[in-house]
Amino acid sequence: MAMLERTDWAELRERRMGEPGAWEAYQAARLAFELGRAVRELRQRRAWSQAELARTAGMTQSAVARFEAGGTVPTLPVLGRLAEALDADLDVRVTPRSAA
Repeated sequence: MAMLERTDWAELRERRMGEPGAWEAYQAARLAFELGRAVRELRQRRAWSQAELARTAGMTQSAVARFEAGGTVPTLPVLGRLAEALDADLDVRVTPRSAA
């Protein structure tokens, strides 16, 4: 039986990122994580539980928990309800990365 060749994390990541759709999935996961973190920070500044935010935003506590953990990318209406519940502005922008 031949010995299996070990792959380090960098090699594995590079190979996976080369697969179709991998980069897009990575970017979606990053966005979900960043949005969840921002909402969690605002909720914690208010000293609210997830249940309190959920009740105020018309959601379930489990939906808030999944969102804060980066497990889902919410729709714009859901982001709007979360922002309203947190007395925050929702600012969605598309900006150029460099001067054209």
